Amino acid sequence: MGEVDPAFVQSLEHQPKLDIIEAEGIPLIDLSQLINSSDNDSSLASLVSKVGDACKNWGFFQVINHGVPLKYREKIELAERKFFALSKEEKKKVSRGEANPLGYYDTEHTKNVRDWKEVFDFTVMNPTIVPASHVPEDKELREWVNRWPQYPPELREACEAYAAEMEKLAYKLLELIALSLGLPRTRLNGFFKEHTSFIRLNHYPVCPVPELVLGVGRHKDAGALTILAQDDVGGLEVKRKTDGEWVFVKPTPNAYIINVGDIIQVWSNDKYESVEHRVMVNSRKERFSIPFFLNPAHFTWVEPLEELTNKENPKYKAYNWGKFFVTRKLSNFKKLDVENIQIYHFRI
Repeated sequence: MGEVDPAFVQSLEHQPKLDIIEAEGIPLIDLSQLINSSDNDSSLASLVSKVGDACKNWGFFQVINHGVPLKYREKIELAERKFFALSKEEKKKVSRGEANPLGYYDTEHTKNVRDWKEVFDFTVMNPTIVPASHVPEDKELREWVNRWPQYPPELREACEAYAAEMEKLAYKLLELIALSLGLPRTRLNGFFKEHTSFIRLNHYPVCPVPELVLGVGRHKDAGALTILAQDDVGGLEVKRKTDGEWVFVKPTPNAYIINVGDIIQVWSNDKYESVEHRVMVNSRKERFSIPFFLNPAHFTWVEPLEELTNKENPKYKAYNWGKFFVTRKLSNFKKLDVENIQIYHFRI
């Protein structure tokens, strides 16, 4: 990315500390018990309890023995590296834009500060149906269609195969989270029949001033849950709930890092919290990661679930996911006549 433009520099209070604290407490959960367990199995109950504790205390956890064959991850990671190694001119042939925010992008901002990264986005369902605009009265819909580069030729196949595996894992995790909230196992599944989930390929180049910039600034994920594959370089930091310290999530080979997003915070009526996180950059090594963002159908109205609000008033008004999602996406390309939307805008 050449010289460090001031647009990348974080304000003093948000600049990362290079003497990192490792997040030893983030739970590492073995999902192998899930394969042969029934709803009444004691091993399933133990697993559900671990997931519930992780969601409540951290908002993050890692999973191993998750059932995703390693070959799918290896293929997409190799294709990702080949794509980002292309010239800027070649990558920009599939640049994303306001009309279709899928494809390549290298000028994303978080909290109005530019991120030290380049990305490639694609949706799991192709096409994906979303509202045409953020305007509440506008009922028109639009199709987002994936834009695949000519090189490397294997990228599309690797991405689509990986997406299918992520979808399977996402439903397993969603069911564990539902059970941990005391809900029927498939209570949340119906929200995702025409989902707007997407996957992002992230590349964080070597940075000469890692103490001044961030790969991704502090943020919370807007969707239901995120499944992250990170390489062995690492860079993810999570804001610890107990003391507000930023702690480093050390890479675990072939594990996935899971975090609950804003939608699960709302559905659970704040029992589970979507936690702030960010990404540090490195002065010696480039870093690659692949997050899968599980999002519901565009017509979903997100609000606290009735089963979880019997004894207390709901803490959020209902909001339309499609409008929320499109508002967030459009804010990458132009200044809107609305503030960048957050779930706290719907607090009662």
